Amino acid sequence: MRKTVTSMALALIMSLLFLFSPQQGTASDEFIFGLLMVGPSNDHGWSQAHFEAGKEIEKHIPGSRMIYIDKVNPADRPGVTVPFLVDDLVSKGARLIIGNSDDMTDGIREAAMLHPDVKFIHISGDDALNPKSPENLSNLMGKMEYGQMIAGFAAAMTTTTGKIGYLGPLINDETKRLAAACFLGARYAWTSVLKKDPADLSFKVSWIGFWFNIPGVTSDPTQVAKNFFDSGADVVISGIDTTEALIVADQKKKEGAAVAAIPYDFQGSCNAAPNACLGVPYFNWVPGYTHFISKAIADSWKKEWLWLGPEWTDMNNSMTSSIGFQIGKALSGEIQAQLATFVKGLGDGSISLFSGPLNFQDKSVFLKKGEIATDMQIWNLPQLLEGMEGASQ
Repeated sequence: MRKTVTSMALALIMSLLFLFSPQQGTASDEFIFGLLMVGPSNDHGWSQAHFEAGKEIEKHIPGSRMIYIDKVNPADRPGVTVPFLVDDLVSKGARLIIGNSDDMTDGIREAAMLHPDVKFIHISGDDALNPKSPENLSNLMGKMEYGQMIAGFAAAMTTTTGKIGYLGPLINDETKRLAAACFLGARYAWTSVLKKDPADLSFKVSWIGFWFNIPGVTSDPTQVAKNFFDSGADVVISGIDTTEALIVADQKKKEGAAVAAIPYDFQGSCNAAPNACLGVPYFNWVPGYTHFISKAIADSWKKEWLWLGPEWTDMNNSMTSSIGFQIGKALSGEIQAQLATFVKGLGDGSISLFSGPLNFQDKSVFLKKGEIATDMQIWNLPQLLEGMEGASQ
């Protein structure tokens, strides 16, 4: 999976030039954008990453102002629909709406049809690929597959038991491809760097049922993380929006266990328990937000589906890289050096993990020898991969 994005890079550069243009942004032409977040704005994960990106846009695009509603999920707001919340934001002046969850797919689509003069960005969806979808609805996602490959690599280089746990949310194409990417990174480290037998690597996925804990509805992620460690895993990688895996790892570490964890989504996640954190793959929504909001302001909006990857020359560049990896305190210096070599290989294409031979979990062929997966094959991954333990449906 490679970025063939010369035109996209140029578009992002133009967006950044527009962002710093001195002609825009007076009090009289305020541009209000609304943000709907599935979780709380301070979740140390997915929603906080969006919230903080919105605050950065306010700083860098003169005249922009964010209004938001968080906890947009059935448990926190039972019976409340996305179109209803969009109506509220539009009544307060929002001219662009961001919906940050796959669960908002139908609601954002309906709202876009009800408000043709308002621009919509749906995170993680792909409606914009459908020619019949509304022209005011675009999609944005980061290629977190790279971030999870890096996480998997760090986990496999660290484990001494050969057992890695993956704390997954709900099951859909997105979560399956991210878990699979993590597994591929771990397998590469295990077989190509450590030269160990792939049969000796255990990679188990446990799904809790949603992006974060909902008591009485999901499995308890704290208990699932404990179960991983109690069954012999010494590294747990999180694919959920919150930091339970890291907190449990820290508790175990304080009890004397040699364990670690890798949280997800948010650059500052390691701060919850730095001594147990190997690092965190995170989303940076600033480049994507900048692209769409600047185009909306300039009246040059067009329907687009953007799946943005890392800036390989500087993955942690806050203005240009949509995917980053923050090294954690628990990752040894030796492994950091090996990780840097791995990241370089991903960036220059010498390491291509979604390439054959690869089989699905049911042993049917995914990719033949020498075949490289297309973006759409990865985006719509139907199953976990052979070598992974856990449900695919």
